[in-house]
Amino acid sequence: MHIPDGYLSPATCAVGYVVAVPMAAVAAQRVEKVVKTRQVPTLAMLSAVSFLVMMFNIPIPDGTTAHAVGGALIAVLLGPWAALIAVAVALAFQALLFGDGGVLAFGVNVFNMGVVLPFVAYGIYRLLTRGSTLTSWRRVAAAAVGGYVGLNAAAICVGIELGIQPDLFHDASGTPLYSPYHLSQTLPAMLLAHLLIAGIAEAALAGGVVAYLQRANIPLLQVNNPGVPVDAADNTAPKPKLLPGAVALSVMAVLVLLTPLGLLAPGGAFGEDSPEDLDLGELGLSAVPTGLAKYAGFWNHTLLGDYGFAHGSHPNIGYLVSAAVGIIVVGAAVYLIAFGLRALGSRGSTQARTEPARSSAETGS
Repeated sequence: MHIPDGYLSPATCAVGYVVAVPMAAVAAQRVEKVVKTRQVPTLAMLSAVSFLVMMFNIPIPDGTTAHAVGGALIAVLLGPWAALIAVAVALAFQALLFGDGGVLAFGVNVFNMGVVLPFVAYGIYRLLTRGSTLTSWRRVAAAAVGGYVGLNAAAICVGIELGIQPDLFHDASGTPLYSPYHLSQTLPAMLLAHLLIAGIAEAALAGGVVAYLQRANIPLLQVNNPGVPVDAADNTAPKPKLLPGAVALSVMAVLVLLTPLGLLAPGGAFGEDSPEDLDLGELGLSAVPTGLAKYAGFWNHTLLGDYGFAHGSHPNIGYLVSAAVGIIVVGAAVYLIAFGLRALGSRGSTQARTEPARSSAETGS
């Protein structure tokens, strides 16, 4: 689902930024109001989890791979605006440090995975949980359904974005300049991968974590659901307490150790092939599309390209190192961003309170 550079025209990439940047600005304001200081570490951890989840490449029957994103879970716990920030930061470092997704295509990738996925998932979650208590089974089912539909909605957007390129951008002979795939190819490929496999993974992640938190950490579920009642029986029964330092770090460590499993998946994700890996004969092309060849190498300053070392040596160790570096960088970045927004918000509130008082004193009223 990470669209690389070269598959989209510069005009399409520009539209992605035009949409993503204002929404990120609004998200920054919303996060400052919703995510309190004590929840900043949770947001940072969830963004790191999203980064790790996107490293798990799941084999698809047609020989390609797909992955979950984790955006639905973040939306359910902290709201879709927080999910936008968390997923966008993860996508930024994936593109810059690991070459996973394009820098030019970053705005489009943020729109697909940071806007469409969490907002669709959260809308469905809210719709299906109306009138339910915080510990109702409907919350688990709604989170799972929201994750499944949200991920597939994002996949449809990717299919459309890639599939319209040959019709909109081609040379005088009709040869595609960027993505060589048409809608008749992109939509079935994206839907097959995400309806059958990746959507189920996104649903299991969102629903599973919500089910666990209903027994282990109800206050975290209340962050984005203030005032929602808890079942009386669940409210009085003793529950295990989630230890953020121990349990969360343990889960992260297990995920890091498991990330090399993604290397077992044959092939790669649809629409993410490098130009030299395209089957030109099957696509009816005599050469790589000129725009794709031109922009595919736009960003070549990755730290660990394709989550590994140079020349593909020691792939398992490279994947582990990439996972560790990624979660540290992404988690720290989200923590600093969220904490900075909280600090700016607090300063603005303080100034708003002091200025009227100063004005009254100056006028003698």
